Amino acid sequence: MVELKMADGDSGSERGGSSGGGGGGGFQHFQRDQETQELASKRLDIQNKRFYLDVKQNSKGRFIKIAEVGAGGSKSRLTLSLSVAAEFRDYLGDFIEHYAQLGPSSPEQIAQASVGEDGGPRRALKSEFLVRENRKYYLDLKENQRGRFLRIRQTVNRGPGFGVGGPVGGMLAGQTIALPAQGLIEFRDALAKLIDDYGGDDEELAGGMAAGGYSELPEGTSIMVDSKRFFFDVGSNKYGVFLRVSEVKPSYRNSITIPFKAWGKFGGAFSRYAEEMKEIQERQRDKMYERREESEGDEAEDD
Repeated sequence: MVELKMADGDSGSERGGSSGGGGGGGFQHFQRDQETQELASKRLDIQNKRFYLDVKQNSKGRFIKIAEVGAGGSKSRLTLSLSVAAEFRDYLGDFIEHYAQLGPSSPEQIAQASVGEDGGPRRALKSEFLVRENRKYYLDLKENQRGRFLRIRQTVNRGPGFGVGGPVGGMLAGQTIALPAQGLIEFRDALAKLIDDYGGDDEELAGGMAAGGYSELPEGTSIMVDSKRFFFDVGSNKYGVFLRVSEVKPSYRNSITIPFKAWGKFGGAFSRYAEEMKEIQERQRDKMYERREESEGDEAEDD
């Protein structure tokens, strides 16, 4: 079940407590509400969990906050910029395809869901991770006695002291949500709808004036070669415009990012290699024809 609520509705993901101003934090809470505007929210009920996908906007741009509310009222939250949310949506498609190819679990597999053959933690059925600016996202398709689920974990780097865990900076403890595998398609479609509705003219996705003054960027495209599909997506961030080339197969996904200033060099290199390979192929064909003619000539002399 999906409910769509506009900005003036209460999504429930961020307002579960009292609105009173006790404890001296009322003014700061009011300031945050004024600085951050909620544009839309979707609610998904999957098994015994509720998931809220909220599109918000502040001075830094638009972003999506994902909240998981468990049966006991516990909450976990993830925050995605719209550019990361678009890439996250594509990864969900890969997990959906992999999950669809998995057969039913045997009782032995379910019994060993939490422990591997060597006594350690069992490996995930499929794993991916995203690293964008100061955030890392880990996606693991796992299995336990309740079934298969996608565990999504987010960690944030607060600057100096990365990975040290000291009091200043470093990697903060991550937030984690667990999405039942049966709801992957519904979740992906809800996320895609929000991106389509609220990401099309967002400066973070389109480049905007902050990324070199470009109000629009070329549309993405893809090509299919044998069993592989290659995606070409133009994006931008605070460092400038870039081209992300992704190689996607049912079992894996690899990506490289090429800055705009290198496009000409990459294009020239590809064109040069394409021309050289054509010449090599033509020379090989000529040699094959020469060998065939020589062979036919030798057979004629023998006759």
